[in-house]
Amino acid sequence: MGKLTRVAVFCGSSPGADPAYRAAARRLAEVLAGRGIGLVYGGANVGLMGEIARAALEHSVPVIGVIPDFLVDYEVAMTELDDLRIVGSMHERKAAVADLADGFIAMPGGLGTLEEFFEAVTWAQLRLHSKPCGLLDVNGYYARLVDFLDHAVAERFVKPAHRAAILVSHDPDTLLDQFERYEAPPSDKWIERGPGRI
Repeated sequence: MGKLTRVAVFCGSSPGADPAYRAAARRLAEVLAGRGIGLVYGGANVGLMGEIARAALEHSVPVIGVIPDFLVDYEVAMTELDDLRIVGSMHERKAAVADLADGFIAMPGGLGTLEEFFEAVTWAQLRLHSKPCGLLDVNGYYARLVDFLDHAVAERFVKPAHRAAILVSHDPDTLLDQFERYEAPPSDKWIERGPGRI
């Protein structure tokens, strides 16, 4: 993969139950600053989204927020950003984030975080991009999800190469090291080809 210019971070619009999640968001912002990497995120000022954006700004990290107009109307947009892009829909938001970022990190979050992250993973699987996708596994938040992904491989719904392409670490420096060494898997999506097979 080489040098990263910007990474997208998907994370909760809630701060979560464990103070470690907020601390991890701030730590990730520090690591991005130290590596000269910009942040792309969902443009909100609430939850872990707001936490990482504020921490990034404190550390002079370039931040691009992308938010659909209906969420601006709910007054959750981070208006302090120099680069806040308002788009017409969630689909436009995801497309803009995908275009702007060189890689995708999921921090702890809920259904929206998972949906955004796995769309990026699926696009990689279909070779629509060759950017790294990783889970920042704070305090084992994603441990059961990682177990499920291994189960999906065992049940022959996910190829081992595609499972291995989902990078996982509890440490942001280690995760970004993995991003810089990342090479997209060479195999295509389909486990089997032929009538009635996928």
